[in-house]
Amino acid sequence: MRRSSVRLRVLGLLLGLFVLALGGVADAKVKNVIVLMCDGTGATHTTIARWYKGGPLAMDQMQVGRVRTWAAESLITDSAPAATAFATGHKASDKAIGVLPWSVTMPGVPKVASGDMGRPVASVMEAARLMGKATGIVVTSNVQHASPAGYSAHWPDRNDYNEIGEQQVYGGFQVVFGGGRKYLLPKSKGGTREDGEDLLEELNRRGYKVITTKDEMRSLSSGPVFGLFAEDDLAYEFDRPLVAPSQPSLAEMTSKAIELLSKDPDGFFLFVEGSKIDWASHANDPVGVVSDVLAFDDAVRVAMDFARKDRNTLVMVFSDHGNGGMSLGSKVTDKNYSKLPLNALLDPLKGAKLTGEGVEKVLGDDRSEMKIREVVASFYGVSDLTDDEVKAVRDAKKGSMNYVLGPIISKRSPIGWTTNGHTGEDLFINYYGLDKPLATIENTDIAKICAREMGTSLEKATGALFVDAEEAFRAIGASAELDKTDPSNPVLVVRKGAARAEMPLSKDLMRIGGRVVDLGGVCVLSPKTGKVYVPLKAVELFKASAR
Repeated sequence: MRRSSVRLRVLGLLLGLFVLALGGVADAKVKNVIVLMCDGTGATHTTIARWYKGGPLAMDQMQVGRVRTWAAESLITDSAPAATAFATGHKASDKAIGVLPWSVTMPGVPKVASGDMGRPVASVMEAARLMGKATGIVVTSNVQHASPAGYSAHWPDRNDYNEIGEQQVYGGFQVVFGGGRKYLLPKSKGGTREDGEDLLEELNRRGYKVITTKDEMRSLSSGPVFGLFAEDDLAYEFDRPLVAPSQPSLAEMTSKAIELLSKDPDGFFLFVEGSKIDWASHANDPVGVVSDVLAFDDAVRVAMDFARKDRNTLVMVFSDHGNGGMSLGSKVTDKNYSKLPLNALLDPLKGAKLTGEGVEKVLGDDRSEMKIREVVASFYGVSDLTDDEVKAVRDAKKGSMNYVLGPIISKRSPIGWTTNGHTGEDLFINYYGLDKPLATIENTDIAKICAREMGTSLEKATGALFVDAEEAFRAIGASAELDKTDPSNPVLVVRKGAARAEMPLSKDLMRIGGRVVDLGGVCVLSPKTGKVYVPLKAVELFKASAR
């Protein structure tokens, strides 16, 4: 069945029934919400980026609070439970996306009944969609990565990009910009999908424009659109002009997303992530950190420019967790920190034109000593490589050059690192558009604040989108059974007398009475319990058809 962009407006009418199900909610204080998240970014990251820039950051102009980042089973969170927390308002288990925890070891987290472990819960973006608002995602990772997935999917494993990607395609977004094209294509077409589905073709059938370059993005005047600018992640900002000139910057994607989403008279919810600050931190690469903190701050400036003019928009800027234990000061500065000049920090950083990832692309297959010394001196600013460092660069595995060059440049600076993993300290949260100041909040409070300011309810959104299928259909005298004839594409089959309906999992469709109906939300399996959850709309439609 051919679908067009009109489908999304029709969907808005269907969602009106869901809005009724939400019941009364508080008066909205804002029309639009823009959430910007800098992954893996601590105070040192922004401090060094500010010194590098030589002036204040856009986020410096905002009000400041403090956010705690721990998860349901750890002092130090993974990006997936962090995203679940700030998107849904629930602390979550490790690697979990948009579902209740199944393991709780930290104090203060409510225990979950065994039957509800891994149960999907609505994100604030999904609640915004139920209100009729346009929704969008802008990231520099693949769009299926943990942070965007927290707003757009429900699954116990953040690494299952094929599943997350499918839920996103059927998620009703107006704008999606980032990477990750290969996760929407079957293996037969060079992708990763084992279910044989070509979700790029499905996007076309659903009326989406599917674009791959910044020129195509610039020419857009309307959505809906999926902009997939790389097979996987996008380039670091420092690398982009040389190694990926057809990719847009994070600020450019943010600007276009706001332009398109703000055409909706009901308002919009936009999530923006500076994804690869985290990746640079894992590699202890300060050049990658500076590159993408500044790129992220440019996106913050775009959002703030819009919000100041609009005067009806909430902007929230925060990080999900620290990473790397990055410090301005290390063992190298033990004896001279009180006389540390600015150039000690800036000279090593300013000499680099590319991140380690960009240097790897410039090196290509030529790992001769001459080529290594020449490229690292020209593009990374290090002209005094030791023999051991040359060997480390030569032996670096594909995709790991940041892990080699990052420590090399850090050693020549006052920048220190304690780990290649995440850290658990409290972090800053910057905001604009709240009428009351924030003090110290939990990461779960971010979702609740956004919902409150829009005038909606996360709990009632969950009730509208995720009904226990077996229980709900049994209550109306019907049976619901999962058909796994095709293990890659299971289907929930509902029967009552002569009435029959089919709902493919991870899709928003119901086949009933010879027609296909949009449900306004995806049907989700909870692998932890085996239960299937469907939108309330599905139960209402079947009940009406079975009379």
